Amino acid sequence: MYKDVINDKRKDLDRSIEHFKEELNQLRTGRASAALVENLMVDYYGTKTPLKQMASITIPEARTVAISPWDKSALAAIEKTVRESQLNLNPMNDGQLIRINIPALTEERRKELVKVLNQKAEEARIAIRKHREEVWEEIQNMEKEGMIGEDDKFSGKDELQKAVDEYNKKIEEIRADKEKDILTV
Repeated sequence: MYKDVINDKRKDLDRSIEHFKEELNQLRTGRASAALVENLMVDYYGTKTPLKQMASITIPEARTVAISPWDKSALAAIEKTVRESQLNLNPMNDGQLIRINIPALTEERRKELVKVLNQKAEEARIAIRKHREEVWEEIQNMEKEGMIGEDDKFSGKDELQKAVDEYNKKIEEIRADKEKDILTV
């Protein structure tokens, strides 16, 4: 019975991992990536709209992102959004599309990015721990209500910890890959 509770919570744990991956896509590694800008919210006719819903984002070269809006009147709004974002990018508007050259990362900037990466990994681990506490509380309540025995409660705790360890390992693997990516010159 406690296994059902743990398996149901796996969906939330998977969502935490996916959210962590999305957060990491926004970290610059010195190479161009559509994920870098696709979720920027552009003020388009008074409505905040994700950039990916209003423009084609391509990578014509290793260090260049090209944004071609479907509505050319949105060029100025897109340029302003990219310039004011926390990405520290300098967009160039040629009247047809916006080009963003991704500068090479300095050693100092790489170290800063690793710190941000580690911070995001810790946030993901905190989310996993929060889910663990919720499941543990449910298992304890099941025992109090007589739905499971004390042995099952502790078996559930062990199985829950195995699941949490598995997800923490995934987070660490993703973090290590991204750190390697950031530090590669």
